[in-house]
Amino acid sequence: MVDRRSLGSWLQGPPSDEENWPGRRLGRPRTGPGSIARVGPRLGALIIDWALASLISYAFFGGTATANLLVFAAEQIILVGLLGYSVGHRVFSLQVQKLNGSAAGPLAGAVRSILICLVIPALIFDADQRGLHDKAMNTVLVRVKHGSR
Repeated sequence: MVDRRSLGSWLQGPPSDEENWPGRRLGRPRTGPGSIARVGPRLGALIIDWALASLISYAFFGGTATANLLVFAAEQIILVGLLGYSVGHRVFSLQVQKLNGSAAGPLAGAVRSILICLVIPALIFDADQRGLHDKAMNTVLVRVKHGSR
């Protein structure tokens, strides 16, 4: 039977931004350490990582597009797989973690990196701002200290 409570939740509409934030469904805080990294820092980290890969590629391999991509992939696989963050992530105080908060690990670093290099999986994301590359490996990119951008 339909009662007043059933209609009340429908009449109130969807949750406001005050009640809903990226990572809430995953048990992540709204802000601070452990909160989901927002688009700005993610993009900044990607630009830094791509610039670094381009410099290395230019210095050692002539700077071709293929060399840039391979150096970028190697950087991501090694650094994210071993440390949980790339140079760009570190600059913006971000880290790739499993959903339970543990380190991402080598397999997650490798699969995430390959999917990021394909571009499209990183552009398709859910309400928690997790791209297909993160969903595939049950990882999330989070802030690791207060005051991160």
